[in-house]
Amino acid sequence: MAARPTWKGYLKISLVNIPVRVFPATDAAATISFNQLHRECRTRIQQKRWCPTCQMEVANTDLVKGYEFEKGKYVVLDEEDIAKVRPESTRVINIVQFADASLIDPVYVERPYYLAPDGNVAAEAFAVMREGMAGKAAVGKVALYGLVMYTLRHASEVRAMDAIDELKSVPAKIKPDEVKLARQVISNFESEGDLTQYQDDYQNELRKIVDAKIAGEEIVAPVEEAPPKVVNLMDALRQSLERVSSTKKQPAKIAEGAEKAAPKKRAAR
Repeated sequence: MAARPTWKGYLKISLVNIPVRVFPATDAAATISFNQLHRECRTRIQQKRWCPTCQMEVANTDLVKGYEFEKGKYVVLDEEDIAKVRPESTRVINIVQFADASLIDPVYVERPYYLAPDGNVAAEAFAVMREGMAGKAAVGKVALYGLVMYTLRHASEVRAMDAIDELKSVPAKIKPDEVKLARQVISNFESEGDLTQYQDDYQNELRKIVDAKIAGEEIVAPVEEAPPKVVNLMDALRQSLERVSSTKKQPAKIAEGAEKAAPKKRAAR
């Protein structure tokens, strides 16, 4: 059965925007799970939500989310509050650096995903960037969790890339000039693979919402960004290089007084 995407958005590399779909690289259905049964009659038990104060079962419609900011004291966040937790962009994977794949410490890897182009129009640009970053890891602006320990999966749990139908539309032949230009853009974002500089933007924004609720302040939702426009790949790559060139340090100007200074006389032989 073909895999289903869990997220749709854009892969942004400088001025290049590629519509993509994200697929889990693992299959939870490959593992055996168990249900809890009553030993006497082999009936599956029910988990009931019980309020010890009111001595009654609580329906799902009467449940709210509460954060304990002091012992026994809670601040309640409703769905509207949660919806206001919006990092800088919710639909864009903004690539901020590239590094050799061998330099990425696996302790930062939490969950693998496959990226595939979203539509035939994106397939060509996807193929060019994939070829351009061969052997490199792209680091995007995402929430990272440092893990002290990680486990390996069995082969049966890993979903094959053949299950991603969208990857079948990626062209095998691509233009060498486009790949060359893509590699130039990628080289401007290369680094040593330092991941310590990134933070979990969602948790930071959620903390601000909680603090505002505790202080009784009004919570203002940020304006959601419009999805980026997909432009011609070569134009986007050229504009990306031009932008990098314009931001590079300009040579110091010659002082006006120095320009008017008379040339020094040569020593007589």
